[in-house]
Amino acid sequence: MTSTHHTPVDVSHVKPREKAELLAQALPYIRKYHGKTMVIKYGGNAMTDPALQQDFAEDVVLLKLVGINPVVVHGGGPQIETLLQRLGKKGQFIQGMRVTDAETMEVVEWVLAGEVQQDIVGLINAAGGKAVGLTGRDGAMIRAQKLRLADQKDPNLEHDVGQVGDIVSIDPSVVKALQDDAFIPVVSPIGFGENNESYNINADVVAAKLATVLQAEKLLMLTNIPGVLDKAGQLLTELTPRRIDELVEDGTISGGMLPKIAGALDAAKSGVNAVHIIDGRVPHALLLEVLGNEPFGTMIRSH
Repeated sequence: MTSTHHTPVDVSHVKPREKAELLAQALPYIRKYHGKTMVIKYGGNAMTDPALQQDFAEDVVLLKLVGINPVVVHGGGPQIETLLQRLGKKGQFIQGMRVTDAETMEVVEWVLAGEVQQDIVGLINAAGGKAVGLTGRDGAMIRAQKLRLADQKDPNLEHDVGQVGDIVSIDPSVVKALQDDAFIPVVSPIGFGENNESYNINADVVAAKLATVLQAEKLLMLTNIPGVLDKAGQLLTELTPRRIDELVEDGTISGGMLPKIAGALDAAKSGVNAVHIIDGRVPHALLLEVLGNEPFGTMIRSH
């Protein structure tokens, strides 16, 4: 990921009155979300395309400036894969979870807490914000234990996925302290166990759990698709728990989408007011979602 400056969108052709109307339309949303927390799971193309990276950084800074508290949680699957390949290791997945031995865990920490996190922090700072990078170790935020992964078909069968963590608890006090101080927290999904061992945790799961403990107003998950699609490739604008069960059952929701949807549903059931899976390939996707009234992506409902 490299940070490149692209020229701002040219709005010189937009008449002043239209600009004013656009801002006026955003006003109710700014008022509604002022002082509220939004957890944003940052992933997919928005994370690897330089122009979209810039858009994302600008959106996060703008949200902070209008009094909304964004918290960014990021993944880094493709970047981890690239480094593993360079080291001659083949990534292995079981039910959407990366099998993580000790060597892979080292790579995961280098990539997530080093390269990727610092790139995002740099992008946000370059766009005029004040971002601070955190892992689950900072402020003893994410306590984890080894994930026991039951087989989808046979619940009596358990897969060993190595140093992949299941969240035991999240202490959000470090995030709250930073938020109150005008900083934008950027969280890498790494937790620690009772013997100080590191755990690789699915970023969607961390984002969902963090949104719950922070009592966030919204959880926004950026992906590489328009939202959740049905078998025919049509966008499902909202999903209920029952519909989700049906889609998992018939295989429409599978692989990496499984932990994403499970986390989203969990957050919705735990009191996060709005949970949306949105298309990170759309320029300024975040602002369109937060400050617009167009339905965007897939909304996960709690019932």
